[in-house]
Amino acid sequence: MDFRPTEDQRDLRAGVRGLLEGRYGREALRAAVDAAAGTGAGTDAGAGGGSGTGAAVDRGLWRELGEAGFFALRLPESEGGVGLGLPEAVLVFEEAGRALVPGPLVATHLAAGVVPGAAAGTAVVTAFDLAGDLVAYLGEADAVLGAAVLPLGEPVRAVDPLTPLHRVARPAGAEAPAPGSAPAYGSAYVSEGALLTAALQVGSALRTVELAVRYAGEREQFGQPIGAFQAVKHSCAQMLVRAEVARTAVYAAAVTGDPGEAAGAKLLADEAAVRNARDCLQVHGGMGFTWEADVHLHLKRAWVRAEQWRTAAEAEELLAAELLDSAG
Repeated sequence: MDFRPTEDQRDLRAGVRGLLEGRYGREALRAAVDAAAGTGAGTDAGAGGGSGTGAAVDRGLWRELGEAGFFALRLPESEGGVGLGLPEAVLVFEEAGRALVPGPLVATHLAAGVVPGAAAGTAVVTAFDLAGDLVAYLGEADAVLGAAVLPLGEPVRAVDPLTPLHRVARPAGAEAPAPGSAPAYGSAYVSEGALLTAALQVGSALRTVELAVRYAGEREQFGQPIGAFQAVKHSCAQMLVRAEVARTAVYAAAVTGDPGEAAGAKLLADEAAVRNARDCLQVHGGMGFTWEADVHLHLKRAWVRAEQWRTAAEAEELLAAELLDSAG
């Protein structure tokens, strides 16, 4: 089975990258971060936290993504969609992860054809994709996937300034919503949500490789770039291996559509995104801990995504159950 992208798929990926570079480049990202965090340049990275009042979701960009077919990518052409499949979807989500595009991209994509306006990008749809009583982007959402009405909630401090969280208000004694628990959810939704989130993680993991390699070539110590030192070389090489292994797993799961492979891909992608961001921070040294560097944004987003749709523990349980079934 050939998991390499076709020429059409590579063109699709290049088109999405071009759109995002032109519409949501680094300046737009930093402006959104500072507005959402309610802080200015020079603030310590650890002091940010999503307590500001700026909107995390750029409605204009959301509509442009809709017009480009981002959300309707897998809808049949007879329903106004693009008529492509999961392999193409993971490619475009990888690019969105690389650019750190905020917003409930996965939930809105899954809601295309179900929630009016989701496919066109005129509606922002979030989901109960976090365990417990937290919902991301609730304050900016027009709908919650699988819910008849928007639930009430109170904002809580979030580690990622561009992933605002709300604690959902529920009647006393009601159980906390869990991923996949809403009425419209099914195992396919959860599996696809996990795989698309894994693609976002892969994009972030690959981007942190680029950031680390670039900085290692620019920063000099003892009269030479730090990239000439063996320890830095090994760190960057390990980052690349993690990202490429995770990307291969995501592509394979997109082709096969197997829930177990999607769970495994999510495990690998979460690890690649988090560990690569940590290693990228180490390559940057003290500079990596500052608010001005983008490294902490990738780390914080990777932490949040690792808890969405399918956590490591949930993925491990699913894989263990499949192994037991096959052994029996």
